[in-house]
Amino acid sequence: MISSLKSILAVELNIFLTLTVFSQNIVKIGGVDDPARIGGVRIDSVKSLSGFPNGFTTVKDIDGNVYKTVKIGNQIWMAEDLKVTHYPNGDPIPYTPNDTIWADLEPNNTDDAYCFYNNDNNSDYGALYTYAAAIGDNWERDNNPNQGICPDGWHLPTDAEWTTLFDYLGGRSVAGGKMKETGTYHWKSPNLGADNSSGFSAIPGGRRLSILPDFGETFGQIGEYCFWWSSTEDTDVCAFQCNIYYYSEGVSSNAYYDKSNGFYVRCVKD
Repeated sequence: MISSLKSILAVELNIFLTLTVFSQNIVKIGGVDDPARIGGVRIDSVKSLSGFPNGFTTVKDIDGNVYKTVKIGNQIWMAEDLKVTHYPNGDPIPYTPNDTIWADLEPNNTDDAYCFYNNDNNSDYGALYTYAAAIGDNWERDNNPNQGICPDGWHLPTDAEWTTLFDYLGGRSVAGGKMKETGTYHWKSPNLGADNSSGFSAIPGGRRLSILPDFGETFGQIGEYCFWWSSTEDTDVCAFQCNIYYYSEGVSSNAYYDKSNGFYVRCVKD
């Protein structure tokens, strides 16, 4: 009887010690409690971390693509670039692989187009969209005018929402490093400041130019830059975007790029 009681107590003690070790090894991502590591092991690729606060979860688009998400401050962001090819109502976004046709697009809110970098649907990267495609003015929205091409319950971030993210991560001068995937598998060296402490996991997919340059190729800067749209317009032909790059830990946000450029989309939760 005494021997059995000792065995039970020993098992309970082991369970208690194991739970204690796990709780002490939960670290913070971007300043919030997030179990990116337990016992030093990366687990941020897990679909859901049930039972842990602010765990990574997923969201699915209309095409069935699944994206990891991450909580950074009071915002919840996709941790991957969007690659959807249909609007949330099921209408197709015009696929525009040809350089000349893309270069003929007008910088407006109606010339919708998407493509993949070098017309190669590489699973590591999302799709490139014109501003018109990203904001989705060509499809009817009943409840969320800011939804754009994002899944239901999500929307294209405003310039102010991007700024909120940068400020939370310490300001524009350092936020880029905290958003970039570490190492040089995707990023060109030296990938300055990259620690991905936010969990945003940015990889440099480059962009597509809105004009046909002299060398006849509209794609460029893969491995060097990330470009993302905001929903905020500056003029009839320009909208705000943000970008981060391999040679700096900072982030840039401006509006001098016209709306027919091909940039990526990160959605933020409503």
